[in-house]
Amino acid sequence: MKKVASFAILAAGSTAAWSQGGVTLYGLIDAGLMYTNNVTKGTSQGALIQTTSGEISGSRFGLRGYEDLGGSVHVIYVLESGFNVQNGKMSQNSRLFGRQSFVGIESEEFGTLTLGRQYDSLTDFVESLSGVSGTLGDFGFSHPFDNDNFDHSVRSNNSVKYSTTDYRGLRFGGTYAFSNNQGFANNRAYSFGAAYRKGPLHIAAAYLQVNASSSTTNLTGAIDTGESVSNGVGGFEVASEVQRTAAAAVAYDIAGATAGFAYSHSQYVNTLSFGSNHGEVRFDNFELNVKYGLTRSVSLGGSYTYTDGLVTQSTTFDAHPKWNQVNLQTVYSFSKRTDFYAEAMYQHVSGRGYAAFINGSGGASSSSSQFVGTVGMRTRF
Repeated sequence: MKKVASFAILAAGSTAAWSQGGVTLYGLIDAGLMYTNNVTKGTSQGALIQTTSGEISGSRFGLRGYEDLGGSVHVIYVLESGFNVQNGKMSQNSRLFGRQSFVGIESEEFGTLTLGRQYDSLTDFVESLSGVSGTLGDFGFSHPFDNDNFDHSVRSNNSVKYSTTDYRGLRFGGTYAFSNNQGFANNRAYSFGAAYRKGPLHIAAAYLQVNASSSTTNLTGAIDTGESVSNGVGGFEVASEVQRTAAAAVAYDIAGATAGFAYSHSQYVNTLSFGSNHGEVRFDNFELNVKYGLTRSVSLGGSYTYTDGLVTQSTTFDAHPKWNQVNLQTVYSFSKRTDFYAEAMYQHVSGRGYAAFINGSGGASSSSSQFVGTVGMRTRF
């Protein structure tokens, strides 16, 4: 009995030490079932039923901590790992802390400075106002091939980030990711953005540039193209001499609903994508999204995205492809930590040589259209 009591005291002491150290263990598990009406795998074509992990929110666990240095200044850090709940494997190219890993200084007066593997400014400022990972938060709702990184499938390695505090609703900041190579500009990235919020109105804009992500001589630089969901899928690779993405979004809260509009322009210079012989690929994405709280437990949402593309120097693919995608979603909150969801996605693409491809669907369609239906659950700890 004494041994049990001693162990209980020791455990309580350990818990107190962790609490005093300001460390939080957290996580999220998202698992589901998905039906896709048309998938091409090798020479096989047809419907696909599969299990999913992280369809709406990436499955993860992590440590978040801080140390109070006095004077409203803190040391902060995050170590966050992504995983596939269906097989237990690590995500993000099998990295231990592939989602985020950074440390820095936070000041209530001067802002936050962090170093490590982090999200870019598109994610920090604009993404939360889109239906991709913000209002609705869904991997499958991504714009074609996640060409603008609205689903933050690509993180920035070797990065230094600064963000301000909130000045009467205004925030701004930027990120620079080093190439860690003698060729200083070879596989580096930088971004900056700003957001403003006043009452029900939200506005944001950001810019991202990646140099030489197609480099074969610097595979440990700012961007690892092997992580991208679109890499090698549907004939498209996020790899070019220069990638530029500019984005802006606006959202408005009214009567229990949030309605938003997001626009992004992505340009890939000197790329082999879609059979382009070192040409250029561009995407202009126009998205409308809405989310409505039907009851305290049930929310409804949807989005529509029109994407206008341009592909130069390709003899295989049409120069002016166009994508239309409609998404619907409902979420039932069983408790504060657990919810169930159902969603449907439909995409149609026009243009010679193109096949529909919804992110996470299991593969490109054999035709210009694709439908996906998913049911699943999420729980947080």
